[in-house]
Amino acid sequence: MRFHFALTLQALWTGVCQAAMQHYPAAAWGHYDVCKSQVYSDEGLTWDYMACQPEAADMTQYLKVTLDPPNITCGDPPETYCALENPYMCNNECDATTEELAHPPGLMFDTEGRNPTTFWQSTSWKKYPKPLLVNITLSWNKTIELTEDIVLTFESGRPEQMVLEKSLDYGRTWQPYQFYATDCLDAFTMEPKTVQDLTQHTLLDIICTEDYSRGYVWKNDKTVRFEIKDRFALFAGPRLHNMASLYGQLDTTKKLRDFFTITDLRIRLLRPATGATMVDENNLSRYFYAISDIKVQGRCKCNLHANSCVYDKEKLSCECEHNTTGPDCGRCKRNYQGRAWSAGSYLPIPKGTANICIPSNIGPVIRPNVSSLGVANRKEAPQVALSTAPSVHVANSKRARVCDNELLRCQNGGTCISNVRCSCPTGYTGLLCEKRRCESELGGCGGPDSGQAHLTPPSTSRLLLLLLLGSVLLRGVSCRPAVL
Repeated sequence: MRFHFALTLQALWTGVCQAAMQHYPAAAWGHYDVCKSQVYSDEGLTWDYMACQPEAADMTQYLKVTLDPPNITCGDPPETYCALENPYMCNNECDATTEELAHPPGLMFDTEGRNPTTFWQSTSWKKYPKPLLVNITLSWNKTIELTEDIVLTFESGRPEQMVLEKSLDYGRTWQPYQFYATDCLDAFTMEPKTVQDLTQHTLLDIICTEDYSRGYVWKNDKTVRFEIKDRFALFAGPRLHNMASLYGQLDTTKKLRDFFTITDLRIRLLRPATGATMVDENNLSRYFYAISDIKVQGRCKCNLHANSCVYDKEKLSCECEHNTTGPDCGRCKRNYQGRAWSAGSYLPIPKGTANICIPSNIGPVIRPNVSSLGVANRKEAPQVALSTAPSVHVANSKRARVCDNELLRCQNGGTCISNVRCSCPTGYTGLLCEKRRCESELGGCGGPDSGQAHLTPPSTSRLLLLLLLGSVLLRGVSCRPAVL
């Protein structure tokens, strides 16, 4: 009997230690890929709702590309152009009527690694000194959240002047993302900077960089970047290990969240690579733009109310959960407007706050004073960088619900009903089932008719288990195997 009890105790010890040592890897909670899960309660099987978003994906497979002017692609009529690296090699052809010699816009988004390389190409600079200007617009007809660097790979020399722009209103208005030039002062009257010059306070500044505008094409000098991850790192650390800090900022700072959100991108090519200070007017077929690949990695913006996005009839839309609807899950369903719609929250990590829409017939939500309910009833956000801690704490406090399963749990075995009220077991009452019902009855809780069950002392095994739990949680006890 004693040996059996010892084995049971060792098994319990191992389970407690494994639970105490469990961590949430970045891939597990960083994606917020589960919207709801079924849990058992006193009332049976119910739903536990969580903030959720779609996985990041290659968004170029869902875009529509347009060029301005529309006839700027080479090949109509056919023409011969020269290699920039060798101005005497002028036997390259572009002919829109021959597949192997054509360079249409779609080749900016086809499979990389093909041999020979496929690319889009503009007409040459035949009308010099009139500027050779091209606008390439990428449209999704959907709000997109960027998750990786935007990368353009040029087959020609990289432009000497270029602007990357974004739109948040489907191309009606545009804002610059970044300027690129061989000489920022001369081209845009801006001091040259790099993303490494930015800080948390200047992250939203629009800069001009000279890092990506060298004219000649060397082996590793073909790409132009807009650095998303380096900006994330200003909050999450150089290896993005502190995503809690970044999510805390995105949750509470709308301008920051909007900075990484787009509906359209526009690449404005203003001056091609020349490889010299002077343009050779006798050999203008040397100068053109050619792009072999564009990478845009991101996810559908679903306001943390969907974990999947479908592409149907050439249109992206979120598959909304939490009783929300719309292309971005931006409103409550009909008859689920018991409180105002709200986007989900990344906090508290790892599950966030779903902020589900509730049936209209439930009525207004009671919002208690969180500070008056005591520290024990709150679940604090994880530790984040000092500069972001206040905003994380405010986000948690503002999103408290009557019985939010993350912030304010129903006590004494009560169950949360639609984040609106606690269903209390027999013998308890109050907003969170925190009061014994007998306290309001005649004679109080000590009387024979109080309805309060007699307390029975815990068993020896239960006491030992409680002691073990307390040791692990409070003193970080070592989880080496116990010696029996």
